[in-house]
Amino acid sequence: MKRIDIHKILTVLFSAMLLCFAGNAIAQNTRTYVIGFYNLENLFDTYHDEGKNDFEYLPDGLNEWTDVKYQKKVHNMAKVIKAMKDENKMWHSILGVSEIENRHVLEDLVADPQIAEANYQIVHFDGPDFRGVDVALLYRPSRFELLEEESIPFDFNSEAIRFSMDSTEKTAFRTRDILMVRGMLGDEMFAFFVAHLPSRVGGKGGDLRSRGAEIIYSRAARLMEEFPEIKIVVMGDMNDNPTDESMTVYMRGKEKIDDVGEGDFFSPFISMLKAGYGSLAYQGVWNIYDIILVNRNLAQAKPGTLRIVPIVKKKYYGRIFTKPFMATEEGQYKDVPFRTFSNGAFIGGYSDHYPTYIVVTNKQ
Repeated sequence: MKRIDIHKILTVLFSAMLLCFAGNAIAQNTRTYVIGFYNLENLFDTYHDEGKNDFEYLPDGLNEWTDVKYQKKVHNMAKVIKAMKDENKMWHSILGVSEIENRHVLEDLVADPQIAEANYQIVHFDGPDFRGVDVALLYRPSRFELLEEESIPFDFNSEAIRFSMDSTEKTAFRTRDILMVRGMLGDEMFAFFVAHLPSRVGGKGGDLRSRGAEIIYSRAARLMEEFPEIKIVVMGDMNDNPTDESMTVYMRGKEKIDDVGEGDFFSPFISMLKAGYGSLAYQGVWNIYDIILVNRNLAQAKPGTLRIVPIVKKKYYGRIFTKPFMATEEGQYKDVPFRTFSNGAFIGGYSDHYPTYIVVTNKQ
């Protein structure tokens, strides 16, 4: 009879237990976060805000904006957020939003039964935009610890940009503030910028969007100087493509991670735009105005720390989220985003923009 080596068996069992414990420890320390942006396309309530030109979104206004329509709009926005959760198997930890009228509409949104369990908290400031639309940030306090919030106004204090407006026009100009939120994702410091840069209406505003990007970059640079390890995410409806001057020159956006140098940002949607992806369509042309960029610390992160990872075809680092219910089914605008109004008529859609997001993880 062959002799059983008890010591050898115990050694093997002990080694297996150690591997099991190590594997569990690694799994427990793995952290993954979804970070995104969504232009909610005129999420207005049915009440007038003093000093704001919100009259078309009143019950007796041009859009006959009733409580029934408003509740439908809120429900639709929550439905998209829930659909993203279902796809990712987790809620967004951070979701920047634009075209919201006030804090009240966000409180209604985060309380919607479809997404209430996420327990989203709100960072919002009332801004100077004439129509009253602002940007804001939703975050899950179980995943993100808030440390600082700041509303950064637009100004014309640039040495590099020549503006087309005269002094009177500059004084009268009003646009959305830029939101900066700083805090901790796990044990790592992050800053998030949420922007809705000036409109392209009439083919104008390139100088204004460049200035908006310059303002964001300047504040981000100060954060990187103050906190050398900080990881920064810039997101928003930039009203420009990621290949435009505002994003490549003034935000220093780079298409490839390996090309991101000191002070640069990685711009994952450049390659996606070139590949034919789009977050909104205008006159039959797809664009990506809903842009997310990350700084070098997040693009070229140290091993074991949070970094941006490819999520589309194991190649693209950004995701433009769309489902069939979010697209127009027929007619002139077939396959483009199914919006709230079309040619002045309420059609009960979602938004004229698709949301975008990235994923960051420390998983090796």
